Amino acid sequence: MRTVGFRQMKDGTEAEYLFLSRLERDYIGRLPDRILHALRAMDDGLSGYRVTRLAHSLQTATRAEADGADEEMIVAALVHDLGDSLAPENHSNYAAEIIRPYVRAEVTWVVEHHGVFQKVYYAHFLGEDPELRAAFRDHPHYESCVRFCERWDQAAFDPDYPTQPLEHFEPLVRRIFSRRAFDPAVVGRTT
Repeated sequence: MRTVGFRQMKDGTEAEYLFLSRLERDYIGRLPDRILHALRAMDDGLSGYRVTRLAHSLQTATRAEADGADEEMIVAALVHDLGDSLAPENHSNYAAEIIRPYVRAEVTWVVEHHGVFQKVYYAHFLGEDPELRAAFRDHPHYESCVRFCERWDQAAFDPDYPTQPLEHFEPLVRRIFSRRAFDPAVVGRTT
């Protein structure tokens, strides 16, 4: 079989769905390649900064690694802005959904909320509330997100910072995004 015969899902057969399931497993297995491709594509994008979005992401991950962050948080630092091109108004949520099946809840929460937490640095210049993050002050991952933003993300716009290339992080990307999705031993961990 090269393609299924059905035109509506309700008309599919067991054989067709088993066939599609095999293809889907192969496709999912290539997720790390697509993540790396998407990161490379960030080298061309939003202008005005002194570094490209890819350089910013690499620098954020390099800073996280130098600061002793664990693998999940380093990968989060690397992919935290993947949503910039397709979801510029909610890029944090987009990136969080990409990483959610493969990391602990704290990491997903940090990525999901980093956009709101970053407003503390600039929102007042735009007539917006810079303290939107205060609504999350009692959340168990609040300080983790503050640390992510202060030490890694907001500081990662320096063209002179010695930044690791994408190839340095490739094995880590492959390891994290090759995990079994929603593995309770991973997503249920607290640290």
